[in-house]
Amino acid sequence: MIRATKWLRCGVLGLLFTPWAAWSAVAGPVHEPRLKSEMAIVVDQDTDEVLYEKNADHVSSIASITKLMTAMVTLDARLPLDEDLEVTSEDRADGWAQSKLRPGVHLSRGQALHLALMSSENHAAHLLGRTYPGGVTALVEAMNAKAQLVGMAGSKFADPVGLSPGNRASPADLVRMVKAAYDYPEIRYDSVSTDLMVPVGRQLVRYQNTNHLTSRPDWQIGLQKTGYIAAAGRCLVMQAEIDGRRVVMVLLDSVGRSTRFADAQRIRDWLKTVRPPAEDGATSSSF
Repeated sequence: MIRATKWLRCGVLGLLFTPWAAWSAVAGPVHEPRLKSEMAIVVDQDTDEVLYEKNADHVSSIASITKLMTAMVTLDARLPLDEDLEVTSEDRADGWAQSKLRPGVHLSRGQALHLALMSSENHAAHLLGRTYPGGVTALVEAMNAKAQLVGMAGSKFADPVGLSPGNRASPADLVRMVKAAYDYPEIRYDSVSTDLMVPVGRQLVRYQNTNHLTSRPDWQIGLQKTGYIAAAGRCLVMQAEIDGRRVVMVLLDSVGRSTRFADAQRIRDWLKTVRPPAEDGATSSSF
């Protein structure tokens, strides 16, 4: 009889604590992702709500993220994308050994734009600057004017390629640049395409995207750009749709080739676990 009573008490206590245990498992705190990038920000593209930030106002070199601004200014000038351009010795950006685009190679402005955005082709980006009305100097002036126009008050551009450490911006300003670049269909298409075949002399050269996430079917990426120089570290900006929410993420100064992509994955996994603000009553912070 005593044993039966003990079992009964245990059963009642179990029923009392089971709902609490189940609620705790669901409603427990969701920890923010531990990113390896030194600077980062994640913003809801449609509401401007800041979902995550880490040193988001620190200004840093941005390497080839610069090429997004080069592309916008080129497209703003309404230069013919089918115009034939010739690579010359002036377009030497970081040594010919790093590129298939040697002096004498011909390609259209549209192909140069595509290679600059997808494969971060430095000579293609310089070619865009050299053939801009007024040359590279005029293009850089237009880039800085465009930066002010889209609200990048703390940013500065020094070249169209991104090799100069003088191309500088904060993660918060780069969100503004990504959102502005997203309004250009050509930039969206070129930056996320996985590969492109380009005739270079007698060869047909296959160029690939510097961001391997673009070829992953589990990612929905609408725009992206990678970058690297020693002064900037490994960098990545992306627009992506995650669980129906359009977000912009910026990751700067990552160490190692894969860290920025791993950080992007950590952000995506984290966003899939957090509840929308409308459900938990959280107030949204304005970006």
